[in-house]
Amino acid sequence: MKISIITVCFNSAKTLEETILSVSKQTHRDIEYIIVDGASTDNTKEIVHKYSNFITEFISEPDRGIYDAMNKGLAMCTGDIIGILNSDDIYKNTHVLSKVAQAFETSIDCLCTDIEIFKDNPNNVVRYYSCTRWKPWMFRIGHQPPHPGFFVKNECYKNYGNFDTQFKLAADFEILLRLIGKNKCKTAYQPWVSVSMRSGGASQKSLKNIRLANQEDHKALKKNGYFSLLPMIWCKYLLKVFQFR
Repeated sequence: MKISIITVCFNSAKTLEETILSVSKQTHRDIEYIIVDGASTDNTKEIVHKYSNFITEFISEPDRGIYDAMNKGLAMCTGDIIGILNSDDIYKNTHVLSKVAQAFETSIDCLCTDIEIFKDNPNNVVRYYSCTRWKPWMFRIGHQPPHPGFFVKNECYKNYGNFDTQFKLAADFEILLRLIGKNKCKTAYQPWVSVSMRSGGASQKSLKNIRLANQEDHKALKKNGYFSLLPMIWCKYLLKVFQFR
């Protein structure tokens, strides 16, 4: 079972090598690794070329944002399963993709796993983002499974579409809503950590970005035929406080 992993990056020289190594060390060997760079001006490209024997596809060109870059990666995927690993994140251990492949031996379309969020180094975990208590109704308050821990069959993207680039901060929320919620893709949850993620995502960098992301969540719900009110979406933070350590 081939697994395609997409990493998008832009001026990611400080963290990208660690990301690449976490993929290259996976015990599952049938991996297609695709890196999409937004025309970096640091030494990102040099780092990619250092590992060119492992990287299947690499492009470096201007894009219209992170989700446009992800769509470029999706267009190149030939694997049965697709995962997205951001350029400042790492897999928790070397067995992650083996466990993913094993999970898809059953009749599922999507797999949700947990992630942990760290500050400065992977041992300093500040937040544990678990799907244990997550239910599909929580989409209505803007609460989603963690996108870095989400793996999906390639055919689901082909059937239901890629990232909607009209969303600048919440296209990951919208695509999870579209796949799991609207189109009822058969989804399994396994309670183990797949990804260690650095703190400081774009949607959480400022109060302005949080407000804009919530507005996009509301727009995504309306697009996919869900009723929600913007004040309801702010309620998700009451659930998130339990994730912090």
